[in-house]
Amino acid sequence: MTPAPETFDETVDVLVIGSGGGGLTAALAADAAGLSTLVVEKASHYGGSTALSGGGIWVPNAPAQRRDGFSLDPDEVVEYLRRITEGLVTDARLRAYVDKAPEMMAFLERSSSWLEFVWKPGYADYYPELPGGSPQGSTINVPPIDLRELGPDEDLLLRPLALAPKGIWLGPKDLRLFYQVRQSWRGKAVMVKLIWRMFRARVFGDRIAAIGQSLVARLRLALREHGIPLWLDAPMTSLITGSDGTVVGAVVERDGKTLRLRAEHGVILATGGFDHDMAWRKEYQPVIDQDWSFGNPVATGDGIRAGQQIGAAADLLDEAWWFPAIQWPDGRMQFMLNERMMPSQFIVNGAGERYINEAAPYMDFGHAMIEGQKSGVTHIPSWLITDARSWRKYVVAGHLPLPRIPFAPVPTGWKIPAAWLESGVVVAADSWEDLATKIGVPPDRLRATAERFDELARRGHDDDFLRGDSVYDNYYGDPTLPNPNLAPLGGPPYYAFRMVPGDLGTSGGLRTDEHARVLREDGAPIPGLYATGNTSAAVMGRSYAGAGATIGPAMTFGYLAAQHISTTRSNGGSR
Repeated sequence: MTPAPETFDETVDVLVIGSGGGGLTAALAADAAGLSTLVVEKASHYGGSTALSGGGIWVPNAPAQRRDGFSLDPDEVVEYLRRITEGLVTDARLRAYVDKAPEMMAFLERSSSWLEFVWKPGYADYYPELPGGSPQGSTINVPPIDLRELGPDEDLLLRPLALAPKGIWLGPKDLRLFYQVRQSWRGKAVMVKLIWRMFRARVFGDRIAAIGQSLVARLRLALREHGIPLWLDAPMTSLITGSDGTVVGAVVERDGKTLRLRAEHGVILATGGFDHDMAWRKEYQPVIDQDWSFGNPVATGDGIRAGQQIGAAADLLDEAWWFPAIQWPDGRMQFMLNERMMPSQFIVNGAGERYINEAAPYMDFGHAMIEGQKSGVTHIPSWLITDARSWRKYVVAGHLPLPRIPFAPVPTGWKIPAAWLESGVVVAADSWEDLATKIGVPPDRLRATAERFDELARRGHDDDFLRGDSVYDNYYGDPTLPNPNLAPLGGPPYYAFRMVPGDLGTSGGLRTDEHARVLREDGAPIPGLYATGNTSAAVMGRSYAGAGATIGPAMTFGYLAAQHISTTRSNGGSR
């Protein structure tokens, strides 16, 4: 904590710390309310984990849905969230989210022509069978954008570590069809579309981006349109408080100088989680002993620490947005999403046994891995088991099930890449016993698991774990099968893919209320301090409502923070 100094180097009405979806939305909302606003960002690039994400925004009753004549009962959506959060989140926060998220999106659409949102029905909520859940889903996306629109800001946008080859980009709908490249002509059409995009990129210089890259690019363009300054390479080192404990600003490092920034009406923390602070993570979740996070590389908990230093309470620090993944020998992480929905596969623990519906939402799958590991049976790693026929039919670990294509930007061909086998991340064998020995599980149990799985698959129903019963499970399954998620394995060779509990970032943080105000242990708000995104304890609790349930709340509570600041100032009240 830094006591309030007598002088400040800069003064604004609102100081936003962090440039992900939550921070940029907060800045736009504060500016629209007539508040002078500054965004400061620790990294050399803007966008945070939002820029690395799938770009989905979970907003039931969003304007994009209503334009298509679709709506949900808000009370039922609140009940849905109440069920999945299991009492960990106050009704006031849940209600604020459900009521204000559509308003947030309408505000953004009004604020800039760059902010265009679309809804593609069919990607179900993650628990669509629960009351208030939607089989049509409430995931909102932005259209792709040519990054050349950013001009000098293009090179400053945070890019994924594993960049796609030039011209390769896929929207959410494209991705689903892409996974069906061997099952449907529409999947093959996506391949043709990708080839055309590569051609255009090389001939016409297109630099098209979709999903999270497009979302952040559009927010940045809107920020620029409104003249809202964004400082990069400007880490916040501490908050500044007055004699009464009110947050009045922050200390920021910039160009080798220590600057004291005054925020006349409030500081909004949007610095992300502590994804890559392994000492801190091991303190709260000891079984996570390696850095398996997909989150922003500079997310080390700065905002959470700064809040705690002035007396803020924190919740759910043992929690993250879990996402099972492969870790390649070079440390690169790769999501395991569609693979878990493939028909001819099952996943085993160290006992050689299935332990969950493999197609379950990734948060649930991560919890099962972690709790299983704590039971004394190895679940980290787990192994996804499949066969040669499935390998040649479905997209697995980014491999396209096509004849070998020289110079293809992704693996192709009928054989497992030799480098994968040499790495030990992927194991091959001609019998269940040999495969079990290689991955360190009991041979008799692995064979029994395989035989049981095949028996259930032939019947068409997973009596053990109900895989395929939910419309969510079916999304990336094989639509040509009676049960899109279930089919027996064929003959050898068999393959095993090593899986670990990756995450999209930590989801525990500062305790906040329905206005995004940061709270003390006694529940009282800290005047002048707000938090959103992964800096705050998730409004989703330990669950995940649907695709975009990280970015949707980050943007909504950033908007609510700015609203509360504006209302408080207008009413002449205290912070």
